[in-house]
Amino acid sequence: MTVDRRAAGTGAAPLESEEQRALRAAVAALGGRYGRAYFERVRRAGGQTDELWQEAGRLGYLGVSLPEEYGGGGGGITELSIVLEELGAAGCPLLMLIVTPAITGTVIARFGTGEQKRAWLPGLADGSRRMAFGITEPDAGSNSHRITTTARRDGGDWILTGRKVFVSGVDIADATLVVGRTEDARTGRLKPCLFIVPGDAPGFSRSMIEMELSVPEKQFELVLDDVRLPADALVGDEDAGLLQLFAGLNPERIMTAAFALGMGRFALDRAVDYARTRQVWKEPIGAHQAVAHPLAEAHIELELARLMMWKAARLYDAGDDTGAGEAANMAKYAAGEACARAVDRSVHTLGGNGLTSEYGLGSLVTASRVARIAPVSREMILNFVSHRTLGLPRSY
Repeated sequence: MTVDRRAAGTGAAPLESEEQRALRAAVAALGGRYGRAYFERVRRAGGQTDELWQEAGRLGYLGVSLPEEYGGGGGGITELSIVLEELGAAGCPLLMLIVTPAITGTVIARFGTGEQKRAWLPGLADGSRRMAFGITEPDAGSNSHRITTTARRDGGDWILTGRKVFVSGVDIADATLVVGRTEDARTGRLKPCLFIVPGDAPGFSRSMIEMELSVPEKQFELVLDDVRLPADALVGDEDAGLLQLFAGLNPERIMTAAFALGMGRFALDRAVDYARTRQVWKEPIGAHQAVAHPLAEAHIELELARLMMWKAARLYDAGDDTGAGEAANMAKYAAGEACARAVDRSVHTLGGNGLTSEYGLGSLVTASRVARIAPVSREMILNFVSHRTLGLPRSY
């Protein structure tokens, strides 16, 4: 699907173009054909949403942000966020949309060699290939400067050693884009670099982390025990450092906001429908302000978060990495908070029914916490804004 970026307009509160509205409607229709029942059925069976993933790929939605010359739609993170939000609003969000096209696809499209682009982007665009992303480490947490996974040269190869945790979808991915650190020959300091590690590479192992999350995608701990990689496993410039890393992390924050918005919209739609039809005394419960006002507030908060997400996506697609970094963090914060409140208020609107399998809200109580924790916690975002935006002394 080809997207005309010129029609999209600009501004802090942009209006969607006709093509973007058409994309939103089409993705919503796709999500509606699968819905929450499909998502829950797959999850309970311990499977993956492969049918939805593959159809989204065939229709061009997975690759909407990737370059046309490699089978993508030629759009941006703005369009990809529409895809994830609408699938989430239909009750079937695809977590790997954040990881595969938004992070790994973006990094390879921006910094990969011609050979890497030809090898990976067509498959990432049509859904035939998936790539995971490994950055978090047991002892580093939010401090990327403490990453200890290191890469050293050995002749023409790289040797990668270290551990990663909370890596999504490694079992269904063809490879993992791993953040390691190499030594700067001039300063001796370690700097971040990105490596494509095939899932079957000798010395590369995984173990599943048991999670209290009701989602199909599993979380893993990775061990890289002297994994030997060819020189062309390095993505981008060895000396680019944080520039390349945040080319993937800013889209990750924007897409996490889209994930949260979709979840919040799904929960709110269920609650509004229930409040409109559920009658206990003489009128529907939605006629009572104690029920209606919390839902109205949840709607307002979701809409405000969406505007911030749009701003972040537009800045990123326009090439303003600095502006996008600030806006992406704010969007992720706003959407995470709005989602958690929307789910909480929706469950309370349904009362006991809010925790039944029939309405599909109970599993969201845990899932809605994710956007407040990952990929960066709300507290670290507040640290970032207080220091970078407000100019207050740094606390971390």
